[in-house]
Amino acid sequence: MANPLRSEVLKLYRNLLYLGQEYPKGPDYFRECLKSAFKKNKDVKDPIEIRNLVDQGESVIKELGNLYYLREYRDMKKLYHRQEMFTLLNVGRLED
Repeated sequence: MANPLRSEVLKLYRNLLYLGQEYPKGPDYFRECLKSAFKKNKDVKDPIEIRNLVDQGESVIKELGNLYYLREYRDMKKLYHRQEMFTLLNVGRLED
């Protein structure tokens, strides 16, 4: 009989693999870390322990979301700060 949590574990792996495409150290680095983490726990059979590991994986997804949001915020801040500086210095504006 197959483990009922198998589909959740596979879904978690796919979600993490997808989110790892944007990882700052690169997708290859993230993929290798992800593989090693899943291989390390491949022999776990206890459903409660599997549930705890899935919950840890979901918290990693939340952390990655926060990391990407922060990176996007910093990029937007740089963009707006640059535009603000151009406006203050009247750079890039044609004078009448």
